[in-house]
Amino acid sequence: MVHPACCGTVSRPRLVPLAAAVAAALLVSGCASSKKVIGTHSSPTQSYVAPGSADARREVASWSKSYERNPSDRTAVLGYANALRRNGQIEQAMAVLRSAIIANGNDREIASAYGKILAMNGNFAEALNVLQAAQTPQNPDWRLLSAEGAVHDQMGNHARARSLYNQASKIAPDEPSLLNNLGLSHLLSGELPEAEYTLRKASQSPRADSRIRQNLALALGLQGKFAEAEQVARSELDPAQAEANIAYLKTMIAQSRS
Repeated sequence: MVHPACCGTVSRPRLVPLAAAVAAALLVSGCASSKKVIGTHSSPTQSYVAPGSADARREVASWSKSYERNPSDRTAVLGYANALRRNGQIEQAMAVLRSAIIANGNDREIASAYGKILAMNGNFAEALNVLQAAQTPQNPDWRLLSAEGAVHDQMGNHARARSLYNQASKIAPDEPSLLNNLGLSHLLSGELPEAEYTLRKASQSPRADSRIRQNLALALGLQGKFAEAEQVARSELDPAQAEANIAYLKTMIAQSRS
């Protein structure tokens, strides 16, 4: 997600849907020139590939072979599902993970991946069931707590989401992906200074990824701090894309104010 923002004051009721719309739009198209994209959890750094591109199709084909050789291999399952997701093949990725979760119900990483992709598809109740079923109260996994919180944020249950992030932070203090999710929670609530503070803290971590810095740019932009937003965006995107994203956000804000 990339970020532009609000020049002047914008009422929160208008700002919240605007932030969500911009975030969604930029997730789909605005990151086309992103230099790095890292998974929400501890996945390795990956170069961005545009869905439908030759690179994306090659990635799917490569992982497809690994998956066909051994569909029970968790590395192949996660790699293939991730490649499908990156190519925009969400339904197929869901099918791969659904089969895997049936066979490996106790695998937290597979459960987390499946829960997140269910949420991406709007299946919030099912996503929560999957994530909660994989959780162990006696030894909770912070990644599952974070993923569950993200689902609640998408449902508008921000207080519950932040409670889960707080629980997760006791297990993984200063984890940048957790701070990122908390920052986005503030963003969706229209609490822009809090979002900026939290995302700036997340972006300062040596383990911060491209998406965190792009989210920081969004929080800055939504407050009208366009110069700094573009500066942050340029560190992650090609200059032309960063400039286009800022211009797009300015237009969205102007429309929301009118």
